[in-house]
Amino acid sequence: MDIVKTGKARIKGRGLRVVLPEGEEERILSAAQRLVAERLAQPVMVGKLAEVQARAAALGVSLEGCEVRDPSRDDALAAYAEQIVAGREKMSAGMAERMLRRPLYFAGAMVAAGDAAAMVGGVANPTRRVIEAGLITIGLAPGIATPSSFFLMLVPAAGGDRKPYIFADCAINAEPSARELADIAIASAESAQSLIGEPRVALLSFSTHGSASHPRVDKVRAALEIVRKLRPDLAVDGELQGDAALSPIVAANKMQSLGTVAGCANVLIFPDLDSGNIAYKLVQHLGGAIAIGPFLQGFAKPICDLSRGASVEDIVATVAVALARSLR
Repeated sequence: MDIVKTGKARIKGRGLRVVLPEGEEERILSAAQRLVAERLAQPVMVGKLAEVQARAAALGVSLEGCEVRDPSRDDALAAYAEQIVAGREKMSAGMAERMLRRPLYFAGAMVAAGDAAAMVGGVANPTRRVIEAGLITIGLAPGIATPSSFFLMLVPAAGGDRKPYIFADCAINAEPSARELADIAIASAESAQSLIGEPRVALLSFSTHGSASHPRVDKVRAALEIVRKLRPDLAVDGELQGDAALSPIVAANKMQSLGTVAGCANVLIFPDLDSGNIAYKLVQHLGGAIAIGPFLQGFAKPICDLSRGASVEDIVATVAVALARSLR
């Protein structure tokens, strides 16, 4: 968990604000108390004040150091609505205010306005709702047209250490096109840069540099061309089989020229959701890896989607990583 420890060290004592749109949830309340006690963040709970207070009291959880904001009567509602309406001809201020009375949208608007460094939600909302709120309030990063997700995978290595990898996309895009795959690769490189250092991005396939011919391979090659055109500064290669991406010995046997990615990739881009989701779970359950996430990416500012089954420890770790990403 070195990455999480590093993230906690970076944010500790900074007073960064994280907005938690599910303020009445037991695990969220307990996580907020932990965040305050460990001086990791200033939690902003979204919900009706009386209900949040009553729920916290019933659980024996202290709200000291936390802020509670009720979207239905918040003084910033009109300003947030104006921010959302800007550039949207089909949305009125009244429509925006009605939307912002929903906690997910209010939380996203707080991040967009700079009133919180990150939004972390999803224990009581499906992923699609979190993404919808993020798209409308925060929007996508410049040059990105596809929201996606990644897992931070901490894989057992020699000496008892764990080696970090970014796996994407493992939770959202079922059958990405070449352009969408390129967006996922670029966003994943940015995520890697903020968490694990210099990204080395491998676009994965069942083929390595022409060893097989198939339309699915063609898609990966086309994605590589798009990435190199949009981001010529990135270390990226494809199409690569998993072993060629990770093992320098295998890469040397399969390729005439290794470049800077083959055999040492730390960002793995899967060609579809089947392969990505299956791979991370196999590495987690058979390989003993720790899987942290999924984290949403491609957005202009940090927004995280928690698993419905996330534990208090998971929530605290996710907040730490999200806030660390906000410092890049």
